[in-house]
Amino acid sequence: MRFGMVHRVMTDALAALGVIALVASGQFNRYVSWAILICLGLALVVRESWQRHPALRHLDTGILLAVIAVQVVRIVATDASVLDVLVEFAAALQIIRLATRKGAAHDQQVIVLALLHLIAGTVLGGGIGYGLCFLGVLVVAPGALVLSHLRREVEGNYRQGARDRTGLPVDVPRILRSRRVVGRSFLAVTCLLSVPIFAFTALLFVIFPRVGLSLLLLNRGHTGRMIGFSGKVDLGAVGVLRSDPKLAMRVEIPELPDPPPPRLTMHLRGTALDAYDGRTWTQSETFKRPSESDGGLVPLERYPDPAVDPVMRIDLEPIDPPVIFLPPNATGLRLKHRGQLGIDAGTMAHRGPEGELRYQPTDDRGLVYDVFLSRKRAPTFQRLPGAERRRYLALPRDLPSRVVDLAHRWTQGVDRPADRARTIQEHLRTEYRYDLASPSGADPQPLDHFLFESKRGHCEFYSTAMAILLRAVDVPTRNVTGFVGGTYNRFGRFYAVRQGDAHSWVEVYLDGEGWMTFDPTPPADAAPKSELVGAWAYLRDFIEASSQRWDRHVVGYDLNQQVGLLQTLTSRYRRRSGSSGDLALARPPILAVAAVALALGGGVLYWRFRRTRRGREERRADAGRTPSAILATALYESLEAAMLVQGVPRPPSLPPLRHAEALELAEHPLAREILTLTQVYLRARFGGATLTEDDSRDFERRVKALRGADRRARAAGESGLAASH
Repeated sequence: MRFGMVHRVMTDALAALGVIALVASGQFNRYVSWAILICLGLALVVRESWQRHPALRHLDTGILLAVIAVQVVRIVATDASVLDVLVEFAAALQIIRLATRKGAAHDQQVIVLALLHLIAGTVLGGGIGYGLCFLGVLVVAPGALVLSHLRREVEGNYRQGARDRTGLPVDVPRILRSRRVVGRSFLAVTCLLSVPIFAFTALLFVIFPRVGLSLLLLNRGHTGRMIGFSGKVDLGAVGVLRSDPKLAMRVEIPELPDPPPPRLTMHLRGTALDAYDGRTWTQSETFKRPSESDGGLVPLERYPDPAVDPVMRIDLEPIDPPVIFLPPNATGLRLKHRGQLGIDAGTMAHRGPEGELRYQPTDDRGLVYDVFLSRKRAPTFQRLPGAERRRYLALPRDLPSRVVDLAHRWTQGVDRPADRARTIQEHLRTEYRYDLASPSGADPQPLDHFLFESKRGHCEFYSTAMAILLRAVDVPTRNVTGFVGGTYNRFGRFYAVRQGDAHSWVEVYLDGEGWMTFDPTPPADAAPKSELVGAWAYLRDFIEASSQRWDRHVVGYDLNQQVGLLQTLTSRYRRRSGSSGDLALARPPILAVAAVALALGGGVLYWRFRRTRRGREERRADAGRTPSAILATALYESLEAAMLVQGVPRPPSLPPLRHAEALELAEHPLAREILTLTQVYLRARFGGATLTEDDSRDFERRVKALRGADRRARAAGESGLAASH
């Protein structure tokens, strides 16, 4: 493997991982992310010959100034976030450096920028994408740093005019093309350095919990607004959500059967609306007040009992508005932001109209909360004061009379409100067709058109129809928007709820029971639509489960998990001590001794391996040399020792022949003998001449005589050398 190519590949990989860590943070919008990735790819394929072209000498400075000017204009003339601009500039700076680098000094700048990008990724995102980039950097960084240092040393020597043993200047391009500098073992060892680095990093992480730099308020919400969970919904405006596969939340259900159902309908309630004007649902009341809380528990109509109430855990992605979603039989909840530090659940919940709950986001990482469920499956909301009953029976002023007539006709002979609700629900499910592209939304009377003309529509038409028809027969109702349910993730053991699972249904107030959930949309059309089989479904489930574990155990690692880990280890040790007595107490020393023995054994094996390998390399080096060449080298070393005694040592940068000729030019008294012996060495070492035993003895005799030559001759030679210089 060529030295230069391996160095470039590892440096490029490190730079790409740093930029991808920024992109994976989600800080950029889709178009900026694609632009950065495309520019990164183009920068990586630029050839070194192009980068060194004289016409492009100042290209990097020009591009950098242009980028700075554009970013300054964005800050001054638009409402662009300063954080977004700075992060985009950091990515652009790396791309510019990659495209215009010239030598090892610029490569070291690339490495420094990549490490800074990795640090920035912890602040901006820290998701599973960042985790993969972090592992990649651990593997690549040691080799990239070592190779960058070696290349800088080589290029530094070249600039200083260093010469090799033959007296020629160091040939840097030849070294970069060499296949002897970097081998497989070098790459393996440098990459394996990531193992102890990762172990040490993981140990520090476990001991010192990750606080999360979001406490510095650098993060901000930048998610797209999900339609349908605000206090105003136009009929026909949310049907397109059924095609959106983006993950909205992960839900862990207690006491699931074995095997769990692949799809589960949960009716996770987000917002309820009570006023309908013939086209738009709104909330007739508008207020926001802090919800009651005690020890982190938020009651709904009563305080939950954490000791006995089943718990549903919901991991909610960022959403705007920040609505908290609840199942129909929730009694209370316990909130916690992702990555929240400590055991104090300080997240504030706010109560709005129609039982709506919202949280106060502190960053863009969403919310994790536990929902306590009623053991008797009682509805969450059970009260309707008599003074408020009227607004749940209100009908639009311009409602066509045939809508009211249809309600009476369908419920003729049905007296109980619950039976009326089931009857109307059944009519809608069986006599109407689900259609996301219903033409009724464009009609001035969309409900009338749906019931009597098109007879097709999406969930908003079904829920609106049922709510208004029941109000026409004196049954209180309200329209509800939320998520219908999710599909089971076989790896993470949770239900994945997607934005495409957004849904609308009806809450009907039944005296003595409370607000009960009814869904008039045909069950086959209201169910979650995600694929359950196939390669894509398996890959999707694996990625989403990995992302959940990363968020929970790495991003969300806090004092609670640290204390829990310590308690688990302590309890296991105590159980072993109690069950095995003195044997358990003796086990840790035994394990320590075994670990030390393994370490020493590994060290000895490694030393033997290195020694054997060094011997093989020396034998291979000597294999290409004749015995006479090896003997000549040893003889010349004795000549060099004699020249040192005589005060005329050969400088390392000066070839043997040139040194002898310089002595002769200076008329040194020993120059002729040194030149003769040097020529003997060169003929045997490089000319292929054979040295006999007599030649060897004669060489040694002459070197001995040279070493003991008259000091007066040496002094005369030194003065001659000084005069020649």
